[in-house]
Amino acid sequence: MRIHTALTRLVGVEHPVVQTGMGWVAGARLVSATANAGGLGILASATMTIDELATAIAKVKSTTDRPFGVNLRADAADAGDRVELMIREGVKVASFALAPKPELIARLKNAGCVVIPSVGAAKHARKVAGWGADAVIVQGGEGGGHTGPVPTTLLLPSVLDALSGTEIPVVAAGGFFDGRGLAAALSYGAAGVAMGTRFLLTSDSSVPDAVKQRYLQAALDGTVVSTRVDGIPHRVLRTGLVENLENGSRIKGFTAAVVNAAKFKKMSQMSWAAMIRDGMTMRHGKDLTWSQLLMAANTPMLLKAGLVDGNTNAGVLASGQVAGIIDDLPSCAALIEEIVSEAIKHLQAANSLID
Repeated sequence: MRIHTALTRLVGVEHPVVQTGMGWVAGARLVSATANAGGLGILASATMTIDELATAIAKVKSTTDRPFGVNLRADAADAGDRVELMIREGVKVASFALAPKPELIARLKNAGCVVIPSVGAAKHARKVAGWGADAVIVQGGEGGGHTGPVPTTLLLPSVLDALSGTEIPVVAAGGFFDGRGLAAALSYGAAGVAMGTRFLLTSDSSVPDAVKQRYLQAALDGTVVSTRVDGIPHRVLRTGLVENLENGSRIKGFTAAVVNAAKFKKMSQMSWAAMIRDGMTMRHGKDLTWSQLLMAANTPMLLKAGLVDGNTNAGVLASGQVAGIIDDLPSCAALIEEIVSEAIKHLQAANSLID
């Protein structure tokens, strides 16, 4: 038995399960495994150069003929070039952490690409719907990385109500890890679930094994929403580094941010002019102070140190609260099959309560 929803019909995937575009985590290997398992895998392009993105897309296409997506920064200086690359390569889905402008949405849709922005409030959902978005992902405060204060159980129904009367599928994110969550999301009226930390903690994830074990050791209170990482609320695992950031001097944090900004410039092959232009766009879009913007330059290298280099003493580990309840590392195939089977069981059990 299978679960068919507006999401599976829109994108052409077998199961209403999305693997989110996590920086440094969602590479070709994880995306291919998710796609081959019948879910929607999304490449994280923000931590890739455009050449690296082209290579990653080619790798995914060489290992699966199923739909997959790419996550983009709508405010990036080279967003247009990345969109052109996606269109040329026939990528099925474009996902965005920040809302893309109507012109960019139209450009993608005219090329046959499905546009799915992530939103954190009902008003944002209404806005991107009016701009032509095909679906939205709504992440509650339980989610990892940049997150808001409203839990999924309240944010999801508020967005569903805001989009009532439209045909736009809503995908729920933040706090999902098993079939019970999928069944609950579908019962709310969502068309599927999106998961980050759960896919990070699979055997197909390229995150170092020692780092995965650090996630598995976390308790339910093992994460914290910190503004000391990059000036914006960011849910991460409680590590020694995070505790030092939380309790340390802001001046030291700013100094480290400058050093890491220089490292990111070299790694990303961006010019200072492009980085400053991106920063000014980000500052305007998120209403950041200059000090917050400086701290934001910290993030890519801090995440790389933990998620790629495996240095939990010098890196930051973005994490949803679900890390505190996950205790295994299944393959993507086994994970998705179990989630769907369990969801069907719970939906059938709920249906049996109706007389």
